[in-house]
Amino acid sequence: MLKEKKAIIFGERDEIPGLSIEECLKAAGVKQEDIVFSLTECFV
Repeated sequence: MLKEKKAIIFGERDEIPGLSIEECLKAAGVKQEDIVFSLTECFV
């Protein structure tokens, strides 16, 4: 389902950080170059 797709990741500081989501996507077979943006913010 994620093959040949680009990913934009928005993580949340108090819940799931962007880096954790990024690592899960890599484990699922997404290539590093397909992750075009990854960010962890505090949404209030």
